[in-house]
Amino acid sequence: MYKVLLMIEGARDETLGASLTELGYAIVSEVSDARQLRTEVARAAPEVIIVRAEAPTDELLENIAAVSAVLPRPVVVFAREGSREVIRRAVECGVAAYVVEGWAPERITPIIEAATARFEAFDAMRKELLSTRTKLSERKVIEKAKGIVMQQRRLNENDAYGALRKMAMDQNLALAEVARRVIAVSQLLA
Repeated sequence: MYKVLLMIEGARDETLGASLTELGYAIVSEVSDARQLRTEVARAAPEVIIVRAEAPTDELLENIAAVSAVLPRPVVVFAREGSREVIRRAVECGVAAYVVEGWAPERITPIIEAATARFEAFDAMRKELLSTRTKLSERKVIEKAKGIVMQQRRLNENDAYGALRKMAMDQNLALAEVARRVIAVSQLLA
């Protein structure tokens, strides 16, 4: 089972924590102040964050967003407020599952499993997008450097690319790093 950080906003609720423990989840931290959320996630390193709130406050959602940006984890919110606006905002802040009026013990594990699977799928897409953006950015830098080498050495495109690759191999650097250096030097000499 997962290590859980339990965030209870508002009135104290012992039953959710007891149900989680009974189901075999390890509660590594309990928080009642949303401002402590990021610190506790960093300290306790939970695998899942579970929030119980009447209606998530702006402060809570902002702190969930801050955690999601720096220390992403699956977040499950159990709340009484079920308005479309609140649910959409929660999802935008990084909530993987938002459950209204329904954390019966027999439902907890499937909800957490679904939230974790959804989080993992989203995280994989996020990483793939970041990788694609990085590759595209590097490609643009390499193309610009290739143009500089073509102009400076009066080479064709293939030879300029070969020259950049040779520089990268000789200096034991990534091609994109060599391209950045070529661009920096050309700007310095311009």
